[in-house]
Amino acid sequence: MEIKELADILRTKIPNGNIAVNELMSKHTSFKIGGPADLFITPTDIVQLAEALRVCRDYKVPFYIIGNGSNLLIDDKGFRGIIIQLCRNFSQVVVEDTKITAYSGATLAKIANRALDEGLADFEFAQGIPGTLGGAVAMNAGAYGREIKDVIISADVIDHEGNIITLSKDELALGYRTSIVQKNHYIVIKAVLGLQKGDKCGILERMKDLADKRRDKQPLDMPSAGSAFKRPEGHFAGKLIMDCGLSGYKIGGAMVSEKHCGFVVSDGTATFEDVIKLIEHIKKTVKDKFDVELHPEVRIITSNR
Repeated sequence: MEIKELADILRTKIPNGNIAVNELMSKHTSFKIGGPADLFITPTDIVQLAEALRVCRDYKVPFYIIGNGSNLLIDDKGFRGIIIQLCRNFSQVVVEDTKITAYSGATLAKIANRALDEGLADFEFAQGIPGTLGGAVAMNAGAYGREIKDVIISADVIDHEGNIITLSKDELALGYRTSIVQKNHYIVIKAVLGLQKGDKCGILERMKDLADKRRDKQPLDMPSAGSAFKRPEGHFAGKLIMDCGLSGYKIGGAMVSEKHCGFVVSDGTATFEDVIKLIEHIKKTVKDKFDVELHPEVRIITSNR
């Protein structure tokens, strides 16, 4: 089906202003890398999201769900199909006593700041994680010894048939950078977090302390997709990469960060191929020297054009 026909079908249910044709994905990722998607949709509610999924299913159109693009590497050739972005409109945060119900597009920083405003503790660890709640639940995001599984109560997800399912913490099967959401290709709609009352000054101090640690140790001033690799059992990816002498190693515009070797960064000119080649070189070097397999933490969307 032609892009125009597909867009016209979607416009019967989704406002024209929420549908873009041939949208450059470099505008929507923290890596600033990515070619055009046939259609880029920002649904405003669950009805519109379900309609977009129905169209994809009925017309067999490839699609991909994204948040704010902080953990994505998208091919410069672009994406033949539909990219559905949730962070723009699915970002409501509601507080009731010590529970926070947040939609999947809410950034972790927004939720952490709302928790601070309400004097709720235990979410400070997530304040500096550059992502949205949907992705955080899907990958059980964490930092500084804490993970989403430590605070989540339940999550509402939608399957590719359009059914909404409520999953308990146990049913989410949250593990290290994994969950049933990933395995079953669910889409997170919202989640309920259980926090506890705390002292606002103490919460703020903790958040400032963790923010300082991030600024001191991570290359936040350069385009990247966060930590490039998952933590291998018994090791730290950044330490292995540094011990291989790869600090500052470059391929094209992509470089192993000198500030934190667990990050692959762009000097502003990196292409998709530059990053992929560097990731593969790092993996091979670490495997050859330490016999340790590194697995990317960044989500890689290769072109299907």
